[in-house]
Amino acid sequence: MRVNSTDLQNAFGKYLALLEKEDIIILKNGKAVARMSRYAEPDFAILHEEAKDCKTTRKITYAEYQALVESSDQRFELIDGEVYLLASPSYAHQVVVNEIAWRFHNYFKGKPCQSLTAPLDVRLFGFATKFEEDSNVVQPDVVVICDKDKIEGGTYCGVPTLIVEVLSPATRSKDLSAKLQLYMKSGVAEYWIADPEERRVLNYAFTPEREIGIFTVCHEGDTVASAVFAGLALPVQDIFAEI
Repeated sequence: MRVNSTDLQNAFGKYLALLEKEDIIILKNGKAVARMSRYAEPDFAILHEEAKDCKTTRKITYAEYQALVESSDQRFELIDGEVYLLASPSYAHQVVVNEIAWRFHNYFKGKPCQSLTAPLDVRLFGFATKFEEDSNVVQPDVVVICDKDKIEGGTYCGVPTLIVEVLSPATRSKDLSAKLQLYMKSGVAEYWIADPEERRVLNYAFTPEREIGIFTVCHEGDTVASAVFAGLALPVQDIFAEI
């Protein structure tokens, strides 16, 4: 599990209890800075050898992830076997999300596709043939779906056409790396990353072969335009105007 340092300080006792199940990686400004592991009294009757260049973090199963979600009032994501705690969003983050969501809502109103905002569980499975083979659960800030029949029990089990994530210090590295890879290999057509700190939007359009086909960086003064939906275009200056 990955948690930011502020959340760790505020709920230290809870995370001590979770150490019985898994290690906890502590994030500061979006970067891993420390690891908490369960302490076991040494057993000197057993020979312990150090394995070099070996990643020891155990991947979490979907069943374990479900148990964690059901036992907590926090929100989590599961990406490639790692659990990420979703911290409370900042004011600036929410202002940017609301601006994008409002413009998307107006564009898609009356159209077959629909835009939605978090919290909504989106189940993805990368290159696997079914969810059970590579279980991932994310909650994108804004998601556009064109197959509403894939909503099952309050969870979306299809492949979004367009996803938008708004960066924050706690999610920056995850959104720029882990989620980029997951969305690309899962068949998402387009991925926008709004960066309030740099006041820019990164726009990835993926090919049917699940590779990066187009990548653009849009700054203030530019307009970020969808590669999939004709006419869906937002002036970058307007996205960040209220922060």
